[in-house]
Parts: sequence; structure tokens; C-alpha cells
Amino acid sequence: MRAEHADEVLDIYRVGIDEGDATFETEVPSWAEFDSTKLPGHRFVAVDGEGGAVLGWIAGSRVSPRRAYAGVVEHSVYVHPAARGRGVALALLKAFIESTEAAGVWTVQSGIFPENTASLALHRRAGFRVIGTRERVGRLHGRWRDVVLVERRSPVVD
Repeated sequence: MRAEHADEVLDIYRVGIDEGDATFETEVPSWAEFDSTKLPGHRFVAVDGEGGAVLGWIAGSRVSPRRAYAGVVEHSVYVHPAARGRGVALALLKAFIESTEAAGVWTVQSGIFPENTASLALHRRAGFRVIGTRERVGRLHGRWRDVVLVERRSPVVD
């Protein structure tokens, strides 16, 4: 993922925000804000081979600045609605896992709204397990929302 992808990445993010089951965020950040919070070595785009359009993206961020959590990252993955069901998200997730394991990351986690069944199924296919449900963890548009915490512990990073 590079600055040249910014508009398409943020547009896909906007769709996820508008759909209401992907994030607690209600506004798309500027590229500078987005870029500054994502780990540089662990963000990818899937690009259409024909037209070069961004089909989806994945990016990670640190869970905590504490040294004990140096090998734990949280990620987000978003796919343009027209590209869903084509394996884009799984390919992005595999690339992300490969890059984080190469960097010594031992745990990748994410929080997913329980209504986002496609994301929960995707993460199961990629080897994530459900840790539990954080009930009423935050409000979105005046409504309390639960979040399912999923994680994947690397079998190669010890």
C-alpha cells in the first residue's frame, strides 16, 4: 500500500463505514492520519490485474507500545463490494500473516461485529479463533455494539 493508492483505499474504507458493520469509526480519516497509524511493513492492497483498480486492502497497527506486546498486532481488512466473494480478503490476510510472521509477530488479532458473519467466516478459514465477545463495548450511532475478538497465534514464531 502506497500513497498512490490513498484515494481508492479511503473510498473502500468509506464504504465499510457507511455499511455500518465494519468499524466504530464514523468518518474517513485523512491519508496522513491513516498512514501514520498503520505499520509500514504490514499493509497491502489487492489490485485488479486488468485495470489496476484497488479491490481491497489490509493494514495493521500496534496493540500497545508496551514491550511485552511487541509481537501483537491488530488488523483491518476491507474489500470493495464489487470484489467480494472472489478470495480477495483471504489473499490479503495471507499476505499480512506472512509479513507479520517474518517480522516476529506472534499474535494477530481483530475485533469484529457479530453481524459481520462474512468477516468471521473469513478469519476462521485463515486460522483465527474466537477469544470471546466484548459485550456493549462501544456505541455506534447511539446503539451499543458487541465485538467478537479473534486472534491467530503464529505456529512459527515462538
